[in-house]
Amino acid sequence: MPGPYDIFVLVKQVPDQGSKAGLNPDGTIDRARAKRMLNPFDRYALQAALHTKRTYGGRVTCISMGPPPAVEVLLEALEHGVDRGVLLSDRRLAASDTLATAYALHKTILWCGHYDLIFCGLQTTDGDTAQVGPQIAERLNLPQVTYCEDFSLDVENDRLKARRIIEGGCQHVISQLPALITVANSYHPLEYKSFRGAWKVAYLQRHADELSKVITTVDLDIIGAESDRCGLKGSPTIVAHTDKVGELGGSCKVSEGQAPEIMVSDVLKASNVKEFLAVS
Repeated sequence: MPGPYDIFVLVKQVPDQGSKAGLNPDGTIDRARAKRMLNPFDRYALQAALHTKRTYGGRVTCISMGPPPAVEVLLEALEHGVDRGVLLSDRRLAASDTLATAYALHKTILWCGHYDLIFCGLQTTDGDTAQVGPQIAERLNLPQVTYCEDFSLDVENDRLKARRIIEGGCQHVISQLPALITVANSYHPLEYKSFRGAWKVAYLQRHADELSKVITTVDLDIIGAESDRCGLKGSPTIVAHTDKVGELGGSCKVSEGQAPEIMVSDVLKASNVKEFLAVS
């Protein structure tokens, strides 16, 4: 009988949306100044991976690509119940676009070993492309279920049954394992950290030798990736120009509790739309 399953989940550390990160002279995000957080979309992928482990049995490996501080999201994943973490960190990965990122991550997955299911967030808040997961599936020659909002495993036949979002409704699909799933944010939210997981991470942070057994840091040489296919060299995407559109903040006035005609009149007065319409 199939199982327990080898489950991989990909997560990313992104700038906190509530912080003012600013831009570097080359137009890239100044990540050194920004507060950091787990990509919100990856929280759903993490929940899907942990649900699979608890329901069907298995081991969850969490993979992240980023600078050394990105180990923070792997520690957070351990607090939620992940079994091990792998951090791909290499200066040669800087400025990687989706093509270079997918290449590096697929090499990391191959280095990690056998897998049955790979979960990815729908997209990231710092890129919003939703391209990396599908590109990884193509490189690994895996069937993929994108925009997945619910799923179950047919253990007897080693198959995946999933419901995915499509325009105007949903689609039910069946796929043989192994497979890659990008999890929609209509899936179940990430559950709270467990006391056992938090205690485990606190212990590991006090014992570096034990932490290194649970979280492994690798570079391009270790995973056997070609450096010319990573970073700026391996990224055909070109950002020609970047503009700062404005600061966060502002104010608003809410009109409520009155007849629609009165509220519309208040909005028109406050926004000078009436004068604009008269001129037009």
